Amino acid sequence: MIHPTAIIHPGAKLAPDVEVGAYTIIGDNVEIGAGTWIGPHAVILGPTRIGTNNRVYQFVSLGEVPQDKKYGGEATRLEIGNGNTIREFCTFNRGTVQDVGITRVGDDNWIMAYVHFAHDCQIGSHTIFANNVHLAGHIHVGDYAVLGGFVGIHQFCHIGAHSMLGAGSIVRQDVPPYVTASGNTAKPHGINSEGLKRRGFKVDAIAGIKRAYKTLYKSGITMEEAKQAIAAQLPQCPELRVLVEFLEQSQRGVIR
Repeated sequence: MIHPTAIIHPGAKLAPDVEVGAYTIIGDNVEIGAGTWIGPHAVILGPTRIGTNNRVYQFVSLGEVPQDKKYGGEATRLEIGNGNTIREFCTFNRGTVQDVGITRVGDDNWIMAYVHFAHDCQIGSHTIFANNVHLAGHIHVGDYAVLGGFVGIHQFCHIGAHSMLGAGSIVRQDVPPYVTASGNTAKPHGINSEGLKRRGFKVDAIAGIKRAYKTLYKSGITMEEAKQAIAAQLPQCPELRVLVEFLEQSQRGVIR
């Protein structure tokens, strides 16, 4: 299961069925769960934990120290969940003590080539990152978000669940759940209705989300007024709770 040219540190813990390709390096304090396949020429450094049934392709760099001048050698971590596909040349850095100290990636994410997750990023589950998506530090990405190729996101931004970013977008503020956005800088262009249909959202729920979108972006009212108006729509559309909470917690302001 482990190619003879691979270098595995004695302090690494690999499940018995983990496969490791040629010339891959796995460092100390790395844990890799059952059913995971690591391709050739990968470098995985610890402290890093990788769950079960992941596929990690060649030339990735996982768990390297953060690209942050404040980093002073602290024992921060990278944690990756289960069932992820991580394609060629991806780079995921560990966290920093200025944040939670952990960069996290959830479950069942589809992460294409050359994607970069900087320190302290928090990635949900069931997301899609197309080629060359670059996330600066401290970014949060919600479940089922879809990011097109060459998207760049400013540090500390939050990307809401079920949102979609068009290729080449530059994001400098938070993107609310359900919203489709694109451009430099990214602007809203409706809701991700097709994605919601594919995930089983009912017609009434999608209509309620569209109504909330119009309240936020088409009504001409202030942000505070829009928050109150969308909160009042919750009884008719419980799916709006994630949007209401996102708007309340936004620190950078949302794209408008």
